[in-house]
Amino acid sequence: MSARIVFQSFGSLGDLHPTLAVALELKSRGHDVAVATHEVYRARVEREQLGFHAVPPDLADLGDLGELFRRSMDGGKGSEFVLREMVLPYSRGQFDALVEAARGADLLVTHPITYAAPVAAEFLKIRWASTVLQPLTQFSALDPSVFPQAPWAEPWLRRSHRLARVFFALGRLQTRSWMRPIDRLRADVGLPPAPAHPGFEGMVSPWVHLCLFSRELAEPQADWPATSLLTGFAFYDKDEDGSTMPPGLAEFLDAGPPPIVFTLGSSAVLTAGRFYEESAEAARRLGRRAVLLIGRDPRNLPRGKLPDGVGAFEYAAHSALFPRAAAIVHHGGAGTTAQAMRAGRPMVVVPFAHDQPDHAARIVRRGLGVALARKRYEAASAQRALSQVLDDRAMAERAEAVGARVRAEHGARIAADALEAVLP
Repeated sequence: MSARIVFQSFGSLGDLHPTLAVALELKSRGHDVAVATHEVYRARVEREQLGFHAVPPDLADLGDLGELFRRSMDGGKGSEFVLREMVLPYSRGQFDALVEAARGADLLVTHPITYAAPVAAEFLKIRWASTVLQPLTQFSALDPSVFPQAPWAEPWLRRSHRLARVFFALGRLQTRSWMRPIDRLRADVGLPPAPAHPGFEGMVSPWVHLCLFSRELAEPQADWPATSLLTGFAFYDKDEDGSTMPPGLAEFLDAGPPPIVFTLGSSAVLTAGRFYEESAEAARRLGRRAVLLIGRDPRNLPRGKLPDGVGAFEYAAHSALFPRAAAIVHHGGAGTTAQAMRAGRPMVVVPFAHDQPDHAARIVRRGLGVALARKRYEAASAQRALSQVLDDRAMAERAEAVGARVRAEHGARIAADALEAVLP
């Protein structure tokens, strides 16, 4: 029986793409599916013949974009900035938009940092499903993550589960005051006070909590929420016009041996600094071909003539490009990490903020690559890191074995099955 299902997404393309993957799987089964997200993504959503609902904030609401992305990608304070300046101040607007979008729906599927979405579902008296895209937001004391605010803590937390639980309890206390906009929202719409911290237990659905990542990145833990379901990655990566390869890239790839791919996804690319200039020089020193995915900011194009065998392109679908790479240098975003793992290629991870340091640590522990601090990223350090991964045959074999297992997963299908199972 057909159902009406509304997905909410917030943030970068790394957030939107898994949403689209699962939404399209459900659409293929005959359901009426809509996506509620930033206005800037309207064309992408409507191209797939999904319903679209605009939810604040739009980029135009957020002021100077250069300053916005600089602060949001600050390693230690970026996550707090995103929550307190880009999410929570817009809670009432998000609630109103979601109530309009989901009125009469059978199910609302939420994003992990859109705290107004569970409030909207409760107000409408409809079921909701929660999602997470990374292990970090599972807050497991049995498998502690690297938190960007305190990266030094992770080795200590791994030594003591009790210490990890204390760490999370302090995190709840420290951040509870951040959630006052949600408390005010609930009071304004006639709902009782939240029974749990909206940013911890309150973001977890009592029906199903979809973990849209692979067990190759993190195994399920006994202290995960009871409704957690590990689905595997859900993949989608078309460009805005539906393309996967920009003009000239296929010819470049055909013209020589596999290149090193340098990319900063769709958010870190907006505050790249000298990343691409140093990357091009590292490739030149190594005598290797390279592809630079520089985004749409012309300032990311290295000055002067590119070294021989180095090409710069705005965007390419990672699913089409990464399998043809020798190695991948990236920022550790959820979507890019998933695509690099699926491609089965060794990596150099240069984390910026948010979940990226944790992904870098997990990639290193799995023996799939090395990590390089953003502030230490320059041609010489990139050259050394790339030499390490390119010369490590065992790492290449591990990466390919993991890639084969990830390619055998069916994240979007498993997620869709679970969502159908909780429909009224």
